[in-house]
Amino acid sequence: MKQILEGSHAVAEIIRRINPAVVSAYPITPQTHIVEDLEKMKAEGWADFEYIRSESEFAAASIVLGASATGVRTYTATSSQGLLLMTEVLFNIAGMRLPVVVTCANRAISGPISIWNDQQDSVTIRDAGWVQLYGETSQEVIDLHILAYKLAESSLLPVMVNMDGFILTHTYEPIDIPPQNLIKKYLPDYKPAKNTYLDVNNPQSLGTFAPPDRYMEIRQELFDDVAESKNEIKKLSQEFKQVFGRDLGLFEEYKTKDARVVLVAMGSVCGTIKEVIDELRKKGQKVGLLKLTCFRPFPDEEIIKALSKAKYIAVVDKSISIGTEGILASDLKRAGFGKLKSKIQSFIVGLGGRDVNKKMIKQIINQVKLKDNSIKFVGE
Repeated sequence: MKQILEGSHAVAEIIRRINPAVVSAYPITPQTHIVEDLEKMKAEGWADFEYIRSESEFAAASIVLGASATGVRTYTATSSQGLLLMTEVLFNIAGMRLPVVVTCANRAISGPISIWNDQQDSVTIRDAGWVQLYGETSQEVIDLHILAYKLAESSLLPVMVNMDGFILTHTYEPIDIPPQNLIKKYLPDYKPAKNTYLDVNNPQSLGTFAPPDRYMEIRQELFDDVAESKNEIKKLSQEFKQVFGRDLGLFEEYKTKDARVVLVAMGSVCGTIKEVIDELRKKGQKVGLLKLTCFRPFPDEEIIKALSKAKYIAVVDKSISIGTEGILASDLKRAGFGKLKSKIQSFIVGLGGRDVNKKMIKQIINQVKLKDNSIKFVGE
């Protein structure tokens, strides 16, 4: 049964039903409503997790690292500068193979100071060794949290679920929050394997010193396992559909089969793009969208197959690698080099919370057909 919920409250509610043992938090806009709701649930007796208020995002990440190392399910959330303050710990969590799940309410990076949405924060730490998943709607975001925990605990990889700040965190929409018994059917209680956590009855160390003759092999193992996790995501997405009746997966293809122009994007902007596609389709224009849900690992082969028939590809980034181009565009060009004959063009939109409207999407569709290959900042 669907409820009208704020996106942040929906995330807090799904975390309560997933039932982590330890939640640690530090407030930062626009993720604060998530951890405020979790604290209220704890205070009112609706949840029995240990709730630890930390003095910084660095501390919050350190607390969930330590808790996860003891073999229990954990959770925290952050945004923007808070995520970057966690960076050292995020690398440690991945390197120690701890199944931590974090929500990032995507927000622009300072300076200048901006509290509004783009995706610069999460894509900036894309090389930390975390699986990164992006939701278009609040419904998709809460579904991805359920999958994220199962993926993290089955692969011993940390997972970051990303949702656009304010656009999703502070807006209301009809959301189906699955009952706890159904969640437990898909995601049983966490029972870590022996020798994967700290145990006083079986003493060992985690994240210890690695000399040059071992470090490279350890990093390669992490690399291989993150790359391989895309197959686990496919498998778990099928299981998710059987239990909950909704599709997830690495990406969604929206009217791409016969499309001459395909836009590639991730996050809430995909809803606007879909509206434009529907309008243009009525006028006979063959336009489609590939909505990327899984950014890390980057599903090279699957994406190349999905885009093989497109003549023009417009990558719509809400972030930028300063001095090059859009980060998603760079990944796609690398993956498609020598494999795609399509023209791939980088378009930057929505930085610092700039509205992305239908007129701008139509402008991108027109511009991608031109011979100009320069990176384009599109806004009003």
